[in-house]
Amino acid sequence: MDINWTDFMAPVWLSIKIAVITSLVVFILAAAIAKAMANRKFPGHSLIETVLLLPLVLPPTVVGFVLLVVLGRRSWLGEWYENLTGGTILFTWGSAVIASVVVAFPLVYRTLKAGFEGVDRDLEDAARAQGAGEFQVLRYVTLPLAIRTLAAGYVLGFARGLGEFGATIMVAGNIPNRTQTIPTAIYVAVDGGDMTLAWLWVISIIVISAIMLMFVNRYS
Repeated sequence: MDINWTDFMAPVWLSIKIAVITSLVVFILAAAIAKAMANRKFPGHSLIETVLLLPLVLPPTVVGFVLLVVLGRRSWLGEWYENLTGGTILFTWGSAVIASVVVAFPLVYRTLKAGFEGVDRDLEDAARAQGAGEFQVLRYVTLPLAIRTLAAGYVLGFARGLGEFGATIMVAGNIPNRTQTIPTAIYVAVDGGDMTLAWLWVISIIVISAIMLMFVNRYS
């Protein structure tokens, strides 16, 4: 069969772009919140943890439905965005990023929180006793000791952003050359009986994921 390689690569490049942006956004958000929540107990702690982890146990389609309502033109957020830009958030690659961030966050958060909680607090206290400020403790003690867990968390965010399907297809759809990602492209190809094209996209996502894992394993 003849393959239009430009059309074939469009979902690949879009998926990589979404995965990179998702992993960076999720990593920053999850790291900040995980550091604030690690080794601390306060009123409402369990409730906040439940809310943060809820997307982990909900079906992606449920997350997608909630985002569809929250970001839709009838919501205040959707209306504000439309008044500001003249367009809608839904059915754009940006909405795919939002869906991926929401779905990936609990996985990254749990991983990073475990990493921060695994750091010896006596070493942090010793650094403070030597006159180090909180930022110095974070930079020179906490982060180096938790680096492997942080790397694992970043990979999880990248992988989840790369492979997200359920929530993405609800808020971004499957518009070729605009919002079609590798997972949605695979689904359409299989549904249409084009197994060769489906296999090529499957191989591409496996290769991308393997390269990411090899890079992190080498430098973490």
